[in-house]
Amino acid sequence: MKPEVLIVEDDRKISNLISIYLANEGYGVKQAYDGEEGKELYLLHRPCLLILDLMLPKWSGEELCRFVKEESKDSPGVIMLSAKGTTEDRISGLRLGADDYMTKPFSPEELMAHVEAVLRRTGHVCQKLSHEGLEVKPRKGEVWLDGKRLELTHYEFNLLYFMMDHKDQVFTREQLLEQIHPHGEADILARTIDAHIKKLRRKIETDASDPKRIVTVRGMGYKYASH
Repeated sequence: MKPEVLIVEDDRKISNLISIYLANEGYGVKQAYDGEEGKELYLLHRPCLLILDLMLPKWSGEELCRFVKEESKDSPGVIMLSAKGTTEDRISGLRLGADDYMTKPFSPEELMAHVEAVLRRTGHVCQKLSHEGLEVKPRKGEVWLDGKRLELTHYEFNLLYFMMDHKDQVFTREQLLEQIHPHGEADILARTIDAHIKKLRRKIETDASDPKRIVTVRGMGYKYASH
């Protein structure tokens, strides 16, 4: 699965066309149609890349770009879209922090090439995993939920990162055990995973008794559910 991209574009036809091309290339896609909704989706999903129209209702593309770039040191890449194509407009967009600037109209194929180029330059941001407010930063060894840092054990962190990196894939207890105890210590039982999962659910689930993220697949094992 390729990184997640947030499209903030008030023209729904353009937004839907971009979305189709991104999805066909394997990217995860979120769409917002004004600046305020774009900010909300950005904070919720923490995408790797924003495709951002300059002229947006409620909150301008300039304001959103500035917010995203100032909000975190690990800010995502931003491709600015605009009908304004003068050199001054491009310079202004880039000075705001945009990583690329494209003038409308453009071909979807050209946009895809720009997406790939920006992600090559800003790809370190995508080493983190995020899903509906839950964010794992492997380089820092941190886990955040709705803006609050969680305290996880080494085993819980590795387990969560592995399962989030393989969303919707079912793993047996033995397979998960191999991930957190790769040297196969003889005295460790597969049921140890159940204890780790139980503790992890208490930290990341709204209701640990009715988990929505790490779910049990009867007779098989566990998976991290993306829906």
